Amino acid sequence: MNYANFPLDKRKPLPSSDAVNAEDFIDVERLLAMAARQAKVVAVCAAIGLFLGVLYLQTTPPTYMATSRVLIDEGLNKVVDEVSAASVSMQTDSAILSQIEILHSARLAAVVVDKQKLDQNDAFMNPPTSAVSKANGFVRGVIRYFRPSPAVVGTTDVTQLDAATREAMIASSRRDYAILKLQNEVQAERIGRSYVISIAYQATDPALATAITKAYADAYLADQLDASFDATERAAVWLQGRLTELRESSQGAALAVEKFRAEHGLAVNNNGQLISDKQLSDLNEQLIEAQADTARASARYQQYKSIVESGSDNAFRDAAISADQPSSSVISTLKTRYLTVAKRQQDIEANFGAEHPQAVALAKEKADISAQIFGELKQLTESYRNEYEVALARETALRANVALAAGKSSIDNQTQVQLRELEQKATALSTLYQTFLGRYEEASQQQSFPVGKIRVISDATLPQSAATPRTSIVLGLSLVLGLMMGAGVGGLNEFRERFFRTGEDVRDRVGLKFLGYLPVIGSKVAKNDDGQADVKTAQSPSAAERRARMRVSIDAPASMFSETLRSAKIAFDVVLEGQGSRVIGVISVLPGEGKSTVAANLAGLLAANGSKTLLVDGDLRNPGLSRSLGMEAEQGLMEAVVSGQTWQSVGKIDRQTKLAIVPAVPRGHFSHTSELLSSAGMRRFIDNAKETFEYIVVDLPPLGPVVDAKAFAPLADGFVLVTEWGRTPRAMVQSILSSESYIANKIVGVVLNKVDLKKLAKYGSIGGSEKFFDRYSSYYLEKSEARTKANT
Repeated sequence: MNYANFPLDKRKPLPSSDAVNAEDFIDVERLLAMAARQAKVVAVCAAIGLFLGVLYLQTTPPTYMATSRVLIDEGLNKVVDEVSAASVSMQTDSAILSQIEILHSARLAAVVVDKQKLDQNDAFMNPPTSAVSKANGFVRGVIRYFRPSPAVVGTTDVTQLDAATREAMIASSRRDYAILKLQNEVQAERIGRSYVISIAYQATDPALATAITKAYADAYLADQLDASFDATERAAVWLQGRLTELRESSQGAALAVEKFRAEHGLAVNNNGQLISDKQLSDLNEQLIEAQADTARASARYQQYKSIVESGSDNAFRDAAISADQPSSSVISTLKTRYLTVAKRQQDIEANFGAEHPQAVALAKEKADISAQIFGELKQLTESYRNEYEVALARETALRANVALAAGKSSIDNQTQVQLRELEQKATALSTLYQTFLGRYEEASQQQSFPVGKIRVISDATLPQSAATPRTSIVLGLSLVLGLMMGAGVGGLNEFRERFFRTGEDVRDRVGLKFLGYLPVIGSKVAKNDDGQADVKTAQSPSAAERRARMRVSIDAPASMFSETLRSAKIAFDVVLEGQGSRVIGVISVLPGEGKSTVAANLAGLLAANGSKTLLVDGDLRNPGLSRSLGMEAEQGLMEAVVSGQTWQSVGKIDRQTKLAIVPAVPRGHFSHTSELLSSAGMRRFIDNAKETFEYIVVDLPPLGPVVDAKAFAPLADGFVLVTEWGRTPRAMVQSILSSESYIANKIVGVVLNKVDLKKLAKYGSIGGSEKFFDRYSSYYLEKSEARTKANT
């Protein structure tokens, strides 16, 4: 066959397992199918888990838990806290956790051990243990035996001490062990986000658990009262010593203030103000007034000075301008006379002329009055000058006094800074002394009235039922662990699954056409049409069974086995369409996969359908086909190829189907079978057979051990690959087909042989054909029964 004309879909590369895994990364149907397949494993592991749980319940002594609850209630000592010197706020989570740590402390455990004498209680020191604890102790003992602990430096040999000392040391050790044991076993935890703490203890004796829990609650309350009393007492003692120091410091600071004030003359008035500051303030006020007076005097002086300097002619006019200024009554009278004379002069001059004697006399009088006004103005100007000089002198004197007072005030203020520092120190010490005095009185009162913030809100009662082991919880947990173990084992089984199970595995893993499933052939199928085993030609039951397996397609043509072979026939008829005679090679990867059975049944089916068929046993090293058919021949394929004979000289004909069979007769140790299958004699043999037969089915050796099938590949038109269901590794098939690409390209399809139909349904996907093989079986059975009735 020309390789170039072979269908292109046969040449596609093999899919990689990584790509397949990537596509099926999350496949719910596949997960469900895995769960169904491993259901028995999971069920067995679950049963084992339940058995172990029951065994644990039977070997574990019951323990009882007593619980007491205490409340951290600040309302109990609210009144006391108002006068307490050692009040503690419990408003934070850290404070609650601190109380829990107190409950787990060794000191509190020691109080309970001494009160209940637990170191002498055998039920507490040596309680009954479970089988698991005993096994754990045994393992630890073995480990300590092989790995002894190093000797402690400074230890004393007990055997060398006297009896009393030895007994005391043993008693002390028992007490220390009891304290450590109780400290580790007591349970204390916060209830939610509340201020309630639960105290619990678990023991095999319910009365012992109740007694220890009650003792723990009482010891905790007593510890809180003792802590409050001790804190108050320590505070009072410390405050008493501190008060003496503060009183001396406060008195010394007050004396230092008065001494410093006296040394620096820092006198103060009734308002607490320095006298120098008061004087400076008064001088500043006087200076301001003097400056105002000086300014007014200077303004009047300058005004009248300008009038006088302007001359007597302008005296009346300027005097009239400044008439609103304070002036003497003389100037006012003169101004009145001046105006009267001026008016009369104007009237006379208007009636009689300016030369009139009366007008001349009035002009003279007017000049005299103006001179008098000018004189008065000069006197006022001098008076205002004197007044201005006095005011200026007063201002200058006040300025000098203010400067002196300011200097003294500055010195006093600088000194007063040191004084204020001393006063502040004295005040602070006095305040601190008063505060500590009050706290000391409060602490003294608190010593006689200690109140804790703890109260029991739920006392421990005798437990009526065991706390552990809880039957439902243990069994439930055992079941869950068993299921988890089963899931792990099942997952491991699925992970180890490396074989072909379904047609999808064939298509996805190796990229070849899937032809169908061939069910397991047992002794039941090795029967003839009458329902009796065919043992006429068999020399032993095993030979009869092998013979029957080679004729399943003939004896049971309506079976699923035959239908799969018909599917293979249709496949290579389609692929090899147009070929006159078709050479079909039946191959497998490993020995024992049933390829000889498939080849014999395929050839028998073709012959039974009326096609001229030749079956050739091409496995010259291990002719399993010839042995299974029970053929005893002197000559076979090797003789025909070597001596150039035709198939007629070495072949045999089945009487029922007219199937021609060329057996293989082993001839000692012959290792060059591949050269024989690829020789010119083999080609002549095949060409001679093509002239007679439509189909030539050749049973070839497996691909894994030998290269015979590869040598025969040029003479074959197509191959049918037989893989054993659940036994042939996928990776091996992929590897061989990848390396033998010439054979892979000629493979028409793959059949899965020796299929367990009952298990196959578990590997099929939902809706896949594997789920409906039970219906197929009933269909084949009805068809076979109908055929049997028709034959009868």
